[in-house]
Amino acid sequence: MNKADRIPLYQKIQEYIRGQIDSDGLKAGDRIPTEKELMERFNVSKITVVNALSGLANKKIINRVPGRGSFVNGDQSQLRKSPDVPNAEQSETGAQTRIIGLVMPSIYDYFAIRLIEGVQKALGEKGYRSMILLSGGVVEKEKEAIKTLKEIGVEGLLIFPVDEEQYNEEILNMKFAGFPFVLIDRYLPGVETNYIAADGRKGTSLAVDHLWELGHREIAICSDSPLQTVTVQERIEGYMNALKNKGALINPAHIITDFRVGSLKDAQSHPLYRYIRNKMATAYISLNGRLGVQIYQMARQAGLSVPEDLSIISFDDPTSIVEEFSFFSHIKQFEFEMGCRAAEKLLEIIQGGADQNVKYSKTLLEPELVVRQTTGSLLL
Repeated sequence: MNKADRIPLYQKIQEYIRGQIDSDGLKAGDRIPTEKELMERFNVSKITVVNALSGLANKKIINRVPGRGSFVNGDQSQLRKSPDVPNAEQSETGAQTRIIGLVMPSIYDYFAIRLIEGVQKALGEKGYRSMILLSGGVVEKEKEAIKTLKEIGVEGLLIFPVDEEQYNEEILNMKFAGFPFVLIDRYLPGVETNYIAADGRKGTSLAVDHLWELGHREIAICSDSPLQTVTVQERIEGYMNALKNKGALINPAHIITDFRVGSLKDAQSHPLYRYIRNKMATAYISLNGRLGVQIYQMARQAGLSVPEDLSIISFDDPTSIVEEFSFFSHIKQFEFEMGCRAAEKLLEIIQGGADQNVKYSKTLLEPELVVRQTTGSLLL
């Protein structure tokens, strides 16, 4: 397969139109080929053509006028004022679908549920709907989800991305094509995009500070994520920096990652259970609420009491996992607000025609420590 074969079809259409403008000398206001002509020439669906033209419109190369066609960018004020030709914002039957795509790894935890609620609230207030597809934390499935949503005709995408060394080229293609999207919770290092997340370094720093004040010195940080995501790395960095600022040495044995906890029926054979039972640490910071609950349950099985024998702080409130765990000390990340603000930013890009390749919004929400009953003073 040569390089040209790997170019997405919508990019081939964009290159063709750019070539016509350059080589054929099309001037401002000249009509470019119709959607039907482009569909026949490239043997593609209407959705692919619409995506290509939307990208060019976002970059201010063309103007799209519902009912009349697409034109080389220029002064189209008179055309828009024509009483029988509504502009894109006024049209109810034009290219707008008022649907936003949302790609999530999963929706099994409180964080994801509250995030989606925030997204839906912000979209609903502006008359938009969301369509959610799950990636399962797999890059290939994430690519498929993005392609599917674009083919359906969503106006923009909110993506909670899978984080791997191999970036999802579909995200990179959208960036270069000017297709509106916002990343949530994590970003792609070295790739400038719009994104919004909670400050993970600040979150673990708050947790370490609180546990230190309670007298804990053997503080473990635990992540059961199958990938060393940017989010996990930043939280571990915050944990290490907080300990260094207190003059403490970093114990690598207290950084517990790359594991899974299955059924708690077999918990006693799990390395984490033995770690807890042997009191290797007196306090635990879990990077999600579900893992915090599992650490609590393992401690109980080992005959230990919380917070008398060990303290636990989880990222996110595990209340929705098991109602009785509403007493967990946790790092609040304001996921509902995160969802709202991500959706608002995306709509701002769509409605304002903002060029994502020029202006980027990088928003970090300030986390908050909520102290409840799973943390207590170290009893010597």
